[in-house]
Amino acid sequence: MRSTSETVDPAWLTDVLRRSGALQSARVTDLTWKNVGAGMLGDSIRFDLRYDRDEDGAPASVVGKFPARDAVSRATGIDFGLYQTEVRFYQEIAATVAVRAPHCYYADINPATGDFAVILEDLGPARQGNQLTGCSLADAEQAMIQGAALHGPRWGEAGLRDIPWIASRAGTGSAVVDGMPGFIAEFHRRYDDILEPEFMAVADRYAANALAFLGRDYAPLTLGHVDFRLDNMLFDARGGSVPLAVLDWQSVSVTAGMLDISYFLGAGITRDERRQHERDLLGLYLEELRRYGVRDYGWDALWHDYRVTAFQGVSTAIFASAATARTERGDAMFLAMARGACAQVIDIDSFGALLG
Repeated sequence: MRSTSETVDPAWLTDVLRRSGALQSARVTDLTWKNVGAGMLGDSIRFDLRYDRDEDGAPASVVGKFPARDAVSRATGIDFGLYQTEVRFYQEIAATVAVRAPHCYYADINPATGDFAVILEDLGPARQGNQLTGCSLADAEQAMIQGAALHGPRWGEAGLRDIPWIASRAGTGSAVVDGMPGFIAEFHRRYDDILEPEFMAVADRYAANALAFLGRDYAPLTLGHVDFRLDNMLFDARGGSVPLAVLDWQSVSVTAGMLDISYFLGAGITRDERRQHERDLLGLYLEELRRYGVRDYGWDALWHDYRVTAFQGVSTAIFASAATARTERGDAMFLAMARGACAQVIDIDSFGALLG
């Protein structure tokens, strides 16, 4: 296994691509690499490849994912099982759901050290989603379609919580609840003079009631992405042939499907657009679920779940900002997430649904 971009060499990539079936007789003779994306908890690298001969189907480039170089971010990825989760998603889950994720050539991890490597299809050229600028209504519609493509195929499946690597993360919510006093204190330290008071009040009230959200038992259950937001999406991928591909599967869990959807809507589109279009977008999601045979989930249940799970954006903004290295873009992203999610919570009375 190679766990940094510097240790990836032509011979290793030749072996990876041959074992995956992507390469037959050609051999990688040289490569160059550069950082891509803006991941907070891992490093993403594009490798441009050269071969000793032409071969149909040989990828001109691949994308590698490796542990974060920053020690704080790396420790978060290891301690919360995020690196293991991404590897296991590609090994065990990707082929069982319909969501468009990158094709995986290789995924492995050393559980003892947290070192891992994932080698993926390069989906470029594509339009990278951007949490800071938001997206169009058409893009949001594609997110609803892909959300249903993830959730629908395994909706209500018995035994999801017994998947070993998911079961091993069952205490993650408790750890976040236990750490919440420190997380909210750090959130205040960073953003007291920046975040609007009405939104900080939502964050404080959530922190005091985090157990009610993070300890909640949802039904029906499915597999969720849990970080389903614009920074983890590529639109018009592969030169426009793929409307939307979803990346960064480090947080996959068994949860309510609506958690991904409310999280996206809280920060993916503007407050005015969400107010105007959220019911239509939720209706599209419900319609897409029907394509996968989901018949026992109606509008009333969906709307209630939407109101409750809107706290995902609030929770993530508080916890993740404190658990990752501070950067200028990170601050902008967490503030945008907090503003969008807190406004959403206010607009749809999420506290009433959570605590009522």
